[in-house]
Amino acid sequence: MAIRLQRSSGNVFTDLGFPKEEAAHLRIRADLMIQLTQLIDERGLTQKRAAVALGVTQPRISDLVRGRIELFSIDTLVEMLTHLGVAVTVKTKHRARVA
Repeated sequence: MAIRLQRSSGNVFTDLGFPKEEAAHLRIRADLMIQLTQLIDERGLTQKRAAVALGVTQPRISDLVRGRIELFSIDTLVEMLTHLGVAVTVKTKHRARVA
């Protein structure tokens, strides 16, 4: 049985078949969620303490650390990061090929 390999597009959500625009939003949300969970871990915060620091409920933190991406908007994730003292900036990049 031969295994067929396919080069990644650089966005796992595109590779999974999501439309381009949705894949872009999902990747941004995933990146922000990763940053948040890493900060929570680095600071040694319990879910309860993270909830207080972020101004949300503990179940909301549980959803975050469990990767429930569909429950978080980009705006919400940026707001949560700012509560932890993180300055969020946006960087754009022109693609080599334009459709």
